[in-house]
Amino acid sequence: MKMMRYLKYTLLCFFFLQIALTAIGQTKYFPPRNQWEEKTPREAKMNADQLGKAVQFALDNEYSGDRDLKIAILKGFAREPYHYIAGPVKERGGPAGVVIRNGYVVAKWGDLDRVEMTFSVTKSYLSTMAGLAYDRGLIANTDDKVGKYVWDGTFQGRHNSKVSWDHLLTQSSDWSGELFGMKDWADRPPREGGIVDWKDRDLREPGTVFEYNDVRVNVLSYSLLQVWRKPLPVVLKEQLMDRIDASSTWRWFGYDHAWVNVDGQKVQSVTGGGHSGGGVFINTLDHARFGLLFLNDGQWNGQQLISKKWIDKAVTSSVANERYGYMWWLNKGQNVWKGFSEEVYYAAGFGGNFIVVDKEHDLVVVTRWLEPSKLQEFMELLGTAIK
Repeated sequence: MKMMRYLKYTLLCFFFLQIALTAIGQTKYFPPRNQWEEKTPREAKMNADQLGKAVQFALDNEYSGDRDLKIAILKGFAREPYHYIAGPVKERGGPAGVVIRNGYVVAKWGDLDRVEMTFSVTKSYLSTMAGLAYDRGLIANTDDKVGKYVWDGTFQGRHNSKVSWDHLLTQSSDWSGELFGMKDWADRPPREGGIVDWKDRDLREPGTVFEYNDVRVNVLSYSLLQVWRKPLPVVLKEQLMDRIDASSTWRWFGYDHAWVNVDGQKVQSVTGGGHSGGGVFINTLDHARFGLLFLNDGQWNGQQLISKKWIDKAVTSSVANERYGYMWWLNKGQNVWKGFSEEVYYAAGFGGNFIVVDKEHDLVVVTRWLEPSKLQEFMELLGTAIK
């Protein structure tokens, strides 16, 4: 009898705890589809004058590259041998952005509904596809060798067989090979040497050296496609974007020729960036919803969409680079932003596309086409507006 009473008491406590946690979650504001409530700077405990200066700074410091992104891409990556545009590209608009505090819009500029390329911000969406797979047990452990899951030869050989999910997610795999005609060594090659040197380089032990490389990122995307066995844009839509009430206007593209057979169906393997075209095309407010999901540890309006455990892993410094986690940049190292803690993390893409997540100040910031070198100055100026 005592045991039965104890079990009943335990179950009741658990039941009321769940109700309490749900109630707490529901006190937070989550914007409904096609709506986003605004607060004045004063209501959000921010200095209106300083906030206005930060917005003006963003408007005055537009990305200096051509608005015709085909031209900007070809100029920006002209050093890469054999580089060409292989996927969709869209002409960009002007500077745009939004500041979210406590879930509410407190500042905005530019056209927030315009769908734009987002380049390497796509990587943070891609790593989240790995997180969803991890949460569902499709990936048992990020230290597992990827060849255990993808056995078609992509990870064969003495070097590539050592590559784990963690290595791909932290861009420290030094995976060597060719994917969809793109050679790993031709992506962002060193300043020194030439093609022969780059092709015949010594390979680094996986996990030891950070190297930003879109071919290897696309290998991660291809590998996740093999794990999910459905298009990654469908996974993103069904598991996250529909559930955070995002618009229907965003898209995720791969290269025009990057189609593979998945269970007898022709499926596109999407890219984790846009420097050869493709990637996530999305508006500013949908970016902000994605950032708000992460600000709330993966919880949205009472539902846990991605685990806090995964988010904690994703924003932990990697062995190879203390400023980089699972395809999120971290506010660590020598140039920590003044007024912000080292817990801040952000997604970053070519041309000044950023999603900044700051839990300490309950803040999400999205910028489009801010001169990339001006991000720290912009954030520090914004920091002066926080009371």
